[in-house]
Amino acid sequence: MSISFPKITTAVVSCAAAAVLWSVTSTSLPPTELIIGEAHAAEQATIIPAPRIDAAETGKRAVAIFAGGCFWGVEAVFEHTKGVISATSGYHGGTKRSASYNVVSAGLTDHAEAVRVVYNPNLVSYGQLMQIYFSVITDPTMLNAQGPDRGKHYRSALVPMNNAQAKAARAYLVQLGKGKYWTSPIVTKIEAYKAFYPAESYHQDFMQKNPSQGYIVRWDKPKVANLKRHFPKQYRATPVG
Repeated sequence: MSISFPKITTAVVSCAAAAVLWSVTSTSLPPTELIIGEAHAAEQATIIPAPRIDAAETGKRAVAIFAGGCFWGVEAVFEHTKGVISATSGYHGGTKRSASYNVVSAGLTDHAEAVRVVYNPNLVSYGQLMQIYFSVITDPTMLNAQGPDRGKHYRSALVPMNNAQAKAARAYLVQLGKGKYWTSPIVTKIEAYKAFYPAESYHQDFMQKNPSQGYIVRWDKPKVANLKRHFPKQYRATPVG
């Protein structure tokens, strides 16, 4: 059964608004059709090689920030990644005063919806996190947009937290650009760290708390499924929370 989605014409569309649109189209479907719809909803993954240059990080704890569209899906994938200690949805790039979902999702700030990932470098490297990010989380060719969401707060960006990460990120973007794994140019940027502000509590662990929510079913569960399918060694069935 095919499902036609309403055409989105506004300049700024939040993941919450997209979820409402999905719920309108899906509420009349029987449970079996919803399951079929979920299975067929997966965005195509673009599996790319690992970075030739990785960040040399030691110790049992490191931090990195990734922006790649609605933070629900970014968080969900990293929570299912082995070696990740925690993943926190939040805002990066703007001021503390403007770090509010209603304001950010209206496109009125310099913030990006982002996820702060704490991980054990002995179990997963920054390079591996970047490979997962570009393969199954974000489309790096979409400018100020991801999936159904529109606005600069949905931009794709790497936010290195140290010189080693910054060096690896720069090298990886060059590597991916030369590899031409996408038909369009990569627009993902490297942004200097400013301050990260955790999002409201109801956004945290959103997919774990709302597994049947419309947006999650349509856009984010497929990302986790792609992680399991294409990165089985990095996949963990029980997410961190």
